[in-house]
Amino acid sequence: MPLRADQSLSEWKEVDPIMVRSKAGECGATIWLTGLPSAGKTTVARALAGRLRTEGHRVEVLDGDEIRRFLSAGLGFSREDRHTNVQRIGLVAEVLARNGVFAVVPVIAPYADSREAVRKRHASSDTPYVEVHVATPVEVCSERDVKGLYARQAAGALKGLTGVDDPYEPPVCPEVSLQTQHQTPQESADAVHAALAERGLL
Repeated sequence: MPLRADQSLSEWKEVDPIMVRSKAGECGATIWLTGLPSAGKTTVARALAGRLRTEGHRVEVLDGDEIRRFLSAGLGFSREDRHTNVQRIGLVAEVLARNGVFAVVPVIAPYADSREAVRKRHASSDTPYVEVHVATPVEVCSERDVKGLYARQAAGALKGLTGVDDPYEPPVCPEVSLQTQHQTPQESADAVHAALAERGLL
């Protein structure tokens, strides 16, 4: 059952199954990939998740579209609703990561204060958090236009497209910055993997 807009996660009975126990000594982390629509977030996330699983890690990819359909079905796209959506995803990611799972989150999260709140949630429980800015230029994103959003916006059929007619506040100091127009998805994933290794998370 989708989470209602007026319902807290603690009241949502379906949150219980994610409260899993980690194996002794197993480390998890949240890897949050933020960037414009069609920047390559999900593609990189899947490549990273595949490598981590091959290495024997437990991994969950929290896809933004799936979260919207189920966890945040009652929310719209106002600044307040976008913030709420990001906080819900942040809570789920933190619970997973705290229990030994690598939570890979390819979600736009356009506002800096929303992302900072998620970072602070992780810090409060000493849960590793790695912010990845998929810094693909809007010109490249609009050429890719995986979901046809840029074309719809240009035709006047869509308003509030992040990075075009709605704000996107890029991270100032992300742990990783990717230029996907100059890298293959696997090369981008490998760069994130290297950052995890450098931080002793693998």
